[in-house]
Amino acid sequence: MAGGRGERFWPASRLKKPKHLLPIVGDKPMLTQTVDRLDGLVPPANVFVITNSEQLEGVRAVCPTLPPENVVAEPVGRDTAAAVGLAMLLIKRRDPDASLAMLPADALIKDVAGFQSALDAAFSAAESASQLVTLGIEPTEPATGYGYIQKGESMTEFNGVPVFQVVEFKEKPNLETAKAYLESGDYFWNAGMFVWSVNAIADALTRFTPTLKTGLDAIEDRLEGGERLDTLLEELYPELEKISIDFAVMEKADNVVTLAAPFDWDDVGAWPAIERHYAADADGNVADGEAVFEASRRNISVAPDGHLIALIGVDDLIVVNTPDATLVCKKEEAQRIKDLVKGLSSDRV
Repeated sequence: MAGGRGERFWPASRLKKPKHLLPIVGDKPMLTQTVDRLDGLVPPANVFVITNSEQLEGVRAVCPTLPPENVVAEPVGRDTAAAVGLAMLLIKRRDPDASLAMLPADALIKDVAGFQSALDAAFSAAESASQLVTLGIEPTEPATGYGYIQKGESMTEFNGVPVFQVVEFKEKPNLETAKAYLESGDYFWNAGMFVWSVNAIADALTRFTPTLKTGLDAIEDRLEGGERLDTLLEELYPELEKISIDFAVMEKADNVVTLAAPFDWDDVGAWPAIERHYAADADGNVADGEAVFEASRRNISVAPDGHLIALIGVDDLIVVNTPDATLVCKKEEAQRIKDLVKGLSSDRV
């Protein structure tokens, strides 16, 4: 799933070239890293990317190993349940008995072997019964920016990876609640990684979002009649129900299980996250690009275009330079960048 705008990474992230098309962490775009991470487990011919019309060519450019027709553009965003339904239709046309994984485009995972082992186990779990599988991340801190999964009894294991019944999905908690989750040992972070069979997710959509499923069925019927996918999406996709897969299905279904994912994970959700992946100087300053710091501490500097950033006598700032915009904000205000972007003119987003 690669249709987001990455607004919290403005001014580097823009509508036509957002976060997942940029090397926010590492030397390749985040989406390229996500596709490369599947190498050896899922052949390129079986990897699809759901994006939007503004990013279609950009996605194809950073995913040269994928067949161009496997990059499919939504004409409008209808949230993740519609994207899941579209992916289901695409896979069903290839193999109605297949299983599929839905993965975010921009998560950072360095342990590729651990990721592939867990994903292979998730496929096995999805194929062993009609159930919806999610990968749960062991929390390392009381994070308030992630949703949580409350795990129940241990059911079985695949590839040595334990599988648990899901008791409940929890929304992003406050700090006190997050601390309680961490101390209990009964919760995973919800990484938004799902695996299921075509039949299992089709049944769930029929049961919990019949209006959305009816719209998807109309697209499928006309595809079977020989009409073009892009034409049908332009006509019918905007009418699909707009709802997330979490609200639509995952929080309602009683056949959800979670695997304890044995790999590192970071959704790199805002500029402060890059501190976790770049070396800091003696005063805690982190720089991506050229920067000098004088009597300054714990700052983040980003200037990938060769521009020099110099900071004197300031602490806890984010400074990002691009050819047409410069951001300066306190680290504690990083989440408000998204609000700032909403007020900018269309040529600046």
